Amino acid sequence: MPTKSRFARSIATVSLSGNLLDKLEAAAAAGFDGVEIFENDLLTFEGTPADVRKAARDLGLEIAIFQPFRDFEAMPEPQRARNMDRAERKFDVMQALGTDLLLVCSNTQPHSLDDDARAAVDLREMAERAAKRGLRVGFEALAWGQNIRRWSHAWKIVQQAGHPGLGLILDSFHTLSLGDDPSGIAQVPGDRIFFVQLADAPKLTMDVLSWSRHFRNFPGQGDLPVEDFTRAVVASGYRGPLSLEIFNDDFRTLPARATARDGLRSLIFTESRTGVLDLPPPPVAERVEFLEFAVDEGARRKLATYLERIGFRRVGRHRSKDVDLYRQGDVSLVLNSEQDSAASEHFQLHGPSVCAFAVRVDDVEQTLTRARKLLCSDWQEHRGEGELPISGIRNTDGTLILLVEAPRPGKSCWQDDFAMLEEGVVAGDSGFAGIDHVALALPNGTMDSAVLFWRSVFGLEPQSIWDLADPQGLVRSRAVVSGNGALRLPLNISEGQKTSTGRFVTAFAGAGVHHIAFDTADIFASVRDVRRRGAETLSVPANYYDDLQAKWGLDDDFLRRLQQHDVLYDRDAGGELLHFYLRAFEHRFFFEMIERRGATGFGAANATVRMAAQAKRG
Repeated sequence: MPTKSRFARSIATVSLSGNLLDKLEAAAAAGFDGVEIFENDLLTFEGTPADVRKAARDLGLEIAIFQPFRDFEAMPEPQRARNMDRAERKFDVMQALGTDLLLVCSNTQPHSLDDDARAAVDLREMAERAAKRGLRVGFEALAWGQNIRRWSHAWKIVQQAGHPGLGLILDSFHTLSLGDDPSGIAQVPGDRIFFVQLADAPKLTMDVLSWSRHFRNFPGQGDLPVEDFTRAVVASGYRGPLSLEIFNDDFRTLPARATARDGLRSLIFTESRTGVLDLPPPPVAERVEFLEFAVDEGARRKLATYLERIGFRRVGRHRSKDVDLYRQGDVSLVLNSEQDSAASEHFQLHGPSVCAFAVRVDDVEQTLTRARKLLCSDWQEHRGEGELPISGIRNTDGTLILLVEAPRPGKSCWQDDFAMLEEGVVAGDSGFAGIDHVALALPNGTMDSAVLFWRSVFGLEPQSIWDLADPQGLVRSRAVVSGNGALRLPLNISEGQKTSTGRFVTAFAGAGVHHIAFDTADIFASVRDVRRRGAETLSVPANYYDDLQAKWGLDDDFLRRLQQHDVLYDRDAGGELLHFYLRAFEHRFFFEMIERRGATGFGAANATVRMAAQAKRG
């Protein structure tokens, strides 16, 4: 069960896919306290409002509000009279639903009157009619309202109406999308705020109505300062629900239960960032400790040969399992072909691939506690006698993240579980200093979910979104990075199934590790070494280097070295980035070598060249 809050947690049915009963069941399964019933969901429901009330009650859900009531205030006659009649009908529905609160959003009609006094009179009459039935009315400023767009304007009209049954409804998107300052909300008496809706969104340049209807997302998934808004709400003394109202095209296609769980995770995360809820702090990620590949016997032989050609050596054999340890420099890879294990299950579903990666953190138990409170499933490895315990958590897409701590001084983390092989102790000489980043390919529509997971559980911060041109379509990429730069995870999605990302997701049958970048101090030496060993590398067209010369004005000798080694080059405010790619293993995942000379990016400007070369050669 989710950690309890002093605020009830609610979600609008419009935020979830499926029919109304599907949505109610998903909200209840996630652990929400209540729901907002969106009128369209009720209109398409085959039962009665009383049936909805019973279904919600049976699931342990409160119907927190009925919404929306549109285009009400400051209308000329005879529309004003018709609106009052319409309100009475909606009050009938509310009573059948068992909710006492109606959301009225500001008028968008061009012929509505720009008259605050008239708007206040209309809302007061509506509130008076509602009060006779034991109901309340909340007024919300739509960001695209005809005359009332800002929360402060809506609050002014609520005050002017002066009815105890009329209060203010606040929506973070309507406030923040206009660049409005939410700090003044703290001065509104908390009991005059009847309801609060939270929504985030990416920063986009478009009309606010389209932005709202298609691109909202959960708090923590976008770029708006939702936490500042929430802090102001908390400071006001508000004690009602915190609710999610999300219009999102992807959410409408995804399973409702997964979306609802993400939604509740986002509320817990937001509460923890705004002083409402205490969680253990995010872990300090120190490095990617190792990656584990699921293989069968045939795939193990092929992958072992592939790895040996880039300098890896088998240095250990598990004492009780069919698992080998390979190492190159300071990089460790595990090949797991143990039968009846999590790895074998992964192999049956996905073929040869990364089944887990281990992150070294400062405190494993604290990380697990935080993850559980953020609704993550934990995982415990079956271990034999004398073997070290290892714990992990499952990402929302099923990825297994193992958690380890630094070994004690003078002791390797492998010694208890692996018999180290004498002939494998000397590592290769390609100079890998660690794992620079691990890139994940995700099914289309799941980027927001992945961003929220890594941000909320591990404290990673999302970077700018890049649209990368693949020969077969666009790939959208967004990295999440730890504050110390030790954990870097580019996340990639694509609507097209024929792009490099789309092909991977299809072949993999889901999300997975798309490529792994090794850190090297001398990329030219590393390239020479892997070529000497017979590794198949990716060729870069000569035209690319002609363009580099024009773009950066590089020294001729340096440019010649880049071209001779098929090394790509980029530059950002921090410095230079040099990187090089190997051909993919079995047309699945691939490896990159990267030398950072101060740069913090990932060479996104070179992605088009890389993907074109991969499309040609694999």
